[in-house]
Amino acid sequence: MADDLATAPAVTDAVKTSNGPVRGYQEDGLAVFKGLRYGAAPTGAARFKPPARPQPWSEVAEAVAYGAPAIQSGLAPGERRTSPGDPPAPDEPASSEDCLFLNVWTPGLDQARRPVMVWLHGGGFANGSGGASMYDGGALARKGDVVTVTVNHRLNVFGYLHLGDVFGRDYAQSGVAGMLDVVQALEWVRDNIAAFGGDPGNVTIFGESGGGWKVSLLMAMPCAKGLFHKAVIQSGPGLTGKPPAEATETARKLLERLKVTQPDQLADLPTEVISQESVAIGGDVMRLYTPIVDGEILPRNPFEPDASPLAADIPLLIGTNKDENTLFMFSHPKFGSFTDEDVDRHATTAVGERAGQLISELKGVFADYSPTHLVSAIGTITGMWSNSIRLAERKAAQAAPVFMYLLTWETPVARGRLKSPHAIEIPLVFDNVEKARNFVGRGEEPQKVADQMSAAWLAFARAGNPNTPGLPRWPAYDARKRATMVFDLESRVVDDPYPKLREIAHAEG
Repeated sequence: MADDLATAPAVTDAVKTSNGPVRGYQEDGLAVFKGLRYGAAPTGAARFKPPARPQPWSEVAEAVAYGAPAIQSGLAPGERRTSPGDPPAPDEPASSEDCLFLNVWTPGLDQARRPVMVWLHGGGFANGSGGASMYDGGALARKGDVVTVTVNHRLNVFGYLHLGDVFGRDYAQSGVAGMLDVVQALEWVRDNIAAFGGDPGNVTIFGESGGGWKVSLLMAMPCAKGLFHKAVIQSGPGLTGKPPAEATETARKLLERLKVTQPDQLADLPTEVISQESVAIGGDVMRLYTPIVDGEILPRNPFEPDASPLAADIPLLIGTNKDENTLFMFSHPKFGSFTDEDVDRHATTAVGERAGQLISELKGVFADYSPTHLVSAIGTITGMWSNSIRLAERKAAQAAPVFMYLLTWETPVARGRLKSPHAIEIPLVFDNVEKARNFVGRGEEPQKVADQMSAAWLAFARAGNPNTPGLPRWPAYDARKRATMVFDLESRVVDDPYPKLREIAHAEG
């Protein structure tokens, strides 16, 4: 018992929030609050509805452990899908529909009004959690004297099943419910973060992959206007939302499988039945249930055909990694043994009659790439990379600046076969190298890149400009020079990297 008391972390003072008092714990100079409830349980009759405020409490709530992550796509409660880019923390609890929780790391419970960085996790709109190991916000909070926040919200069928055209106005917002969860979390930040030493007038939202898409959507949502002041999109350019007609077709198929004809039947269905049947209707499970352009919560596509004017005053930092698609391809049985014929086929699927041009240019730019890495490069260049450029071009036409990056540092794990994969920048941005050695490898190299990237993200969160003394001068992006910070052991600014690849990927027809 004495040993337990000696190793138990010291608790913080109670902090008054708009929902009730909470108490966290002290860790390495920070006050940490985990599992802060920002929304009522979206279960039973509240399923598929907009989030509600939790019932206020008067007794001090202990905020010392992560809250439950959302139900993962197709899985039962308690189950968690994971990947090298999204490993759960050792103390993360089982998944649950009751998942509206957030976490806060702060250097002080004072009136310092520090910049606030709110992280939106990856996993598309299907999977993931704000409690993943690499998302621990402690290192960023210490290094930059900022307040970091990570968020859980509804995912997949529970967050984005569009029932409005089937069951009427009570379900009009079901196709964007998970995004409304995020808005409610940002409202919690606005109303409470000053008590945690943060500045509600200086909030940066940042996210990777699906989290980047969520950031993109928030930039076009009127109900999110004023809740954040800067934005970062990492390997997740979200140009569009889903058309309602497509989402309604998906909903009708699922309701038929569930044998549901009346809305009140939805409340009593077991969680695992809804989850498992939601992926049994066929289609790409990562895109079956995504936010819809409903005309109200999301009035239009965020960056198609241009940038939403709602975000004209929001500075943006955006970029990708050189070899995004290796992470997605790594489990493919042919990874490492793709052939030239596979390269031809993938290039034709991606760009049609421009396939020969694309392959020739890729072989010139990436002269040492095997057919496997060329197949990966085709997907990366014509997908996340080119779409990030499209988004940056459209944002650069507005008043606030855009800063573009490209990470080229390659991780040595998996005998170097991943190169610079999707999600590799996360532990570098969070300065969490030691929590991700299985992904970034051993030695000093990853920390050298992390020092540069985390400092740039902190500078951007503080003042909307990522320039730091440790980097070359980083100009804002425009459609003429296309200045891009290329992060590596020795980072440099390159104007219009891979220009011919960009032209081929962006050509019409």
